Parts: sequence; structure tokens; C-alpha cells
Amino acid sequence: MAEEKRTLVFTNDDCIGCNKCISACSCMGACVSHVVDGVNRIDVDGDKCIACGACFDVCEHHAREFEDDTERFFEDLKKGVRISLLIAPAFKANYPREYGSVLGGLKKLGVNRMISVSFGADITTWGYLNYIDKYGFTGGISQPCPAVVGYIERYLPELLPKLFPVQSPMMCAAIYAKKQMGITDKLAFISPCIAKKMEIEDENNGGYISYNVTFDHLMKYIREHHISGENCTDEVEYGLGSIYPTPGGLKENVYWFLGESVFIRQIEGEKHMYEYLERNKDKIEKDKTPYLFIDALNCANGCICGTAVEEEKSKTDDALCALLQIRESVKKDKGVSAWAKRLSPKQRLKKLNKQFAGLKLEDYLRKYTDRSAQCSYQIPSAAQLNEIFASMNKNTAAEQKINCSACGYDTCKEMATAIFNGFNRKQNCIHYVKSVVQIEKEHAEELTEEVRAEKQLVEDGQKKVREAVSAIHEEFATLYQSVDDMASGNENNASESTGISGDMQEVFSFCEKLSGAMGEIEDLLAELSKNNAEVVSIASQTNLLALNASIEAARAGEAGRGFAVVADEINNLATDSRNTANRSNESQEQILASIGDIVEDTRKLMEIVQAVNDRTQNLAASTEEISASAQVILETADHVKENLQSLVQG
Repeated sequence: MAEEKRTLVFTNDDCIGCNKCISACSCMGACVSHVVDGVNRIDVDGDKCIACGACFDVCEHHAREFEDDTERFFEDLKKGVRISLLIAPAFKANYPREYGSVLGGLKKLGVNRMISVSFGADITTWGYLNYIDKYGFTGGISQPCPAVVGYIERYLPELLPKLFPVQSPMMCAAIYAKKQMGITDKLAFISPCIAKKMEIEDENNGGYISYNVTFDHLMKYIREHHISGENCTDEVEYGLGSIYPTPGGLKENVYWFLGESVFIRQIEGEKHMYEYLERNKDKIEKDKTPYLFIDALNCANGCICGTAVEEEKSKTDDALCALLQIRESVKKDKGVSAWAKRLSPKQRLKKLNKQFAGLKLEDYLRKYTDRSAQCSYQIPSAAQLNEIFASMNKNTAAEQKINCSACGYDTCKEMATAIFNGFNRKQNCIHYVKSVVQIEKEHAEELTEEVRAEKQLVEDGQKKVREAVSAIHEEFATLYQSVDDMASGNENNASESTGISGDMQEVFSFCEKLSGAMGEIEDLLAELSKNNAEVVSIASQTNLLALNASIEAARAGEAGRGFAVVADEINNLATDSRNTANRSNESQEQILASIGDIVEDTRKLMEIVQAVNDRTQNLAASTEEISASAQVILETADHVKENLQSLVQG
């Protein structure tokens, strides 16, 4: 906030960002919309603002204020600084009853001299007429209004050569006071205008004036501090310069001296006047107008209702009526005055030139400064405009030319240009806001429909859950029965497993005994094999004896024939014994092979029995675990059943 107050016109905390000031402002970028602490507000760019006061007129929230030098003026008076006053003619018109007592109060506080700027206005009229005559300067623009000068310096620098170089009434009065009257005091201007501070501080004006003391701030200070004194008045007589504050006041002064055969274009009224200059700048620059000059004022009702006049005063015609009375009093036939009504314009001009014959025109001329660089802004290209419009959801030619002016600008293109230069935000476009709302509405409708569908799904799901829970509930009886059967069967399995384990142990024992018996048989067969070998050996020996007996019987002849028969029988017996022993050996080998198979099968059977026995024991242990788990299942099932029941009831 402190930073904003350093500008001549600034925004206070009452701003709500309504855009009215933007719509009233003639200067692109002087009003800048942005967000501060989450609140939209419109601040003033002091470099671009011309202090035209239009924003004060339209702001019903009183969010605009201005700086002047009132406080510093009174502080310096207290310090003993010597100060003399230049008093705008509109002051007496606005405060006819308080005029004398206010001047008396200021005199009491230490003010030295008091000079009416009406006298300076007479010098300005003289300067205009002589400059036109000396330089043939026609078609120019009057410059008593500092807002007009400020606008041309900032936004229409091509028209600077067409601004009259003659000083304003205020400056003419100051120069006269310093040069002709020899006043060395600091000068304070009692002012109806905010923008006069810009003129006072302009480097082209020599620092003649030190204070812009506005009507509004001065009278508030006077009332708050109860300042008053004996009636005083200004010191220097003046003529029709007193009507300068009225619309067309300069024009009427010129008519007074040149007659109404000349054509002067009168134009005033904040935005209206600046729009006129914009529309006609080419004609004015190229001297294609038929006017002697253009009498341009910022304020529609002239300086009597200037930007720094109290609002209550500006709402009435009291000041205008007072000035008209002053004008008539000035025009009374005094015989020798340049303002005498009975004289012709030519005679009046002659008397005016005689009155100011001691002045040098050059002392009352001024220069201007091209300040357009501080107010320049970029014009976006067609592509850039389209990009901005797209971000504003303006995608058709019709949408880009809605031109509703709600944003403060006359056209959508101007708004897009302001956004492009950072002077405004798309959130201030009502079309954009509406489009966002519409998008959000459609999105909300979609979400609502989704929620409705989800709700239906939930309801359907809940119904199915209830049905499923009921079905599950019904299945619990079966579950309980199955678990009971499993537990009962499990107990039988445990008993059977134990019995099987015992039986298998008996089988294992039998196998062990069988294996032992097979071993014994093998031993007996081995012994039999030994005996068979001995039989074969005896049979071989017997056969040999029978052979020897046969040989001896043959030798004995007939005597040995009987012995030969015995020998043959013994030989046959030996042969049969050998054959029987051999067959016994063959059978023994077969028996041994079979016994080997039986022993191997018995070994395998014992392994299988051992494995079955181990598994049976494991089965018995698992059966015990199953029994415990079955109990847990029953308890868990009860808990699930209770929760499901609660779900169905809920």
C-alpha cells in the first residue's frame, strides 16, 4: 500500500476490482488489474496515469485517492518558511462565503502575498493572441489543462508540435510574480486540479511553484484545525481570466478580443475529449482542421468542478452561477478597460496589448517532453491474439467480438491486448468466467450422473450383498455340519491310523522273520549242496569199483559171470545216484534264485512298510492338527456369521 501512495493517484484498500475505473480510463495500462492477498484489485501505474480523475467519478466505493502538498504546505508554514499564494479563480466561485475567512486564516498562519490566477489567465490570453499573430500558429491545441498535456506527451506525441507553447494561467501568474513583482517566496497554488502537481513538477516549468494545495484537502484541513481569520482578498485586479474555469472559458476570452468570426473548437469531458483527439489526430497533425485552435479541457464542467474539488460542490451549479456573476461584473463598461463591453474586439485587443506591453512573450513560453516511451505497450500479432483468445475460451469470431465492456475495455481485442501486456487477467472477462462456470457445470453434471450411477451400483451391490449374506448365512449350517463330520471323521482317522500303524508294525516283524527263515533255508540248501557233492563223489568211486569188478569178472570167465551182473547193478546205482545228485543241484539253484527274489521283495516290502508306517504316524499327527484347526474354523465361522448378520441388519 505504501508503494502505491507514492504515485499521484493510488488505490486504497476499499477496491473490489469492479473494473469501472478501467472503463473510464483513457490510458491503456494506467489501471492494472491483479490479485493481492487473494483479492482482485486495480492499482495505478503512475507513469501512465494522467490524473484525469475519471476513475474518481465512477468509483462508488471511494477506492481512489490522490496525493497533493497540503500537509507539507502547512508544515512549512509552521517552520516559518515564507510562502505566497496563487489562487485559482474557481476557489472563490466554489467558496464565496468562506473565501475571505480562509485567506485571512492562512494569512494569520504566515502566508505572505495572495495573487489570483485570474490575472495569470489574462496573461495567457495575451500570450495566445500574440503567439498566433507572431507565428501564424493555427489549428493548435490549448494547454491550460495539465491532464490534456499529460495525455499528448504520453500517448499522442505526434501532436506535441500542435500544443500551444504558451504557459497556463497558473504558470503565467507564477512567472509574473517572480519576474515582475519580485516575489522571492515559495509559491503555493490553491488548486482545483490533481494533475496540476504534474505541471508544477515538470522539468520544463522551472520550479516556479512549490506546492499544489487542492481545494479538497485544503478545506478538510481548514475545518479539522478550525483555521479562520479576518476577511482577506487577492491583491491583483484581473479581467475575463476569471471565467477560465468554465467550459470554453479560453474560447470566450479570445472571442472577446477577436470577435466571433473566428472558429474555435471547444471540447471537454475526460474520455470523450481524448477519444476526439485520437480520432482526429491525423487532421490536427497535418493542419487540416478549420479551427483557429482547439479549446480542450479534461473536465466536462471545467475547472470549477475540477478533479480536486470537493464532491458535494461538483454536484451543483453554484460555482458556475458565481462565475457568471463575476464575468458580468468584469464586463461592466469602465471606459478604459480591455474588458469594457462597449468597446469593439479590436479596441479591447489594443488595450490588452498596452496593459501587458512590458512583458516578453518568450518569458511565458514553454517546452514539452515526449513521454511516450514510458507508456508504450506491445500490440499482439494475429497469432498471439488467437492464442490469448483460446486461453479465454473465445474460439469463434463471434466470441472474439462480444465487446460487452464488462472487463472495462470497449472491445475484446483491447482486453486481449491488455492481457498480453500484463495489464489485466482473463479472469476479469465475464465470457471466460461464464465459460468456466459452464464447463464446471457440465463437469458437475457428469459427476452427479456418475455419483448417481455409483449410488445405484452401491444400492445394487448392497442388495446383492444382503442376498449373498443371507445365502452365506444359510450355508453356515452346512458348514457347521461339515466341520462336525470332519472332526468326527478326523477322530476315526486318528484311531484307524493308529491301528494301521500297529498292523504295519506286525507286517514289518513278519518280514523280518521271513527274511531270517530264508536265510536258514539258504544255509540248509548250502549243506544239501555239500551232501550232493559227496554223493556224486561216492557215485564216481562206486562206478570206478563197478568198472574194475566188471573187468575182473571178465577175466574170471564163467565163474565171474554172476559177479559181473552185480557189478553192472552197482554201476547203474552209482550212475542213478550221480544223476539224482546233479538234478538236486539244479533244483537247488532254482530254489536259491527264488529265495533271492523273496529276500529282495521282502526288503522292498519292509521299506514300503516303514514308509507307510512313517506316513501313518504323520497322518495321525496331522489329524490331531486338523482337529484343532476344525475348532478354530468353527470359532471363526461364528465371528464371520455375527459380522455378516450385523451387515444385513445395518
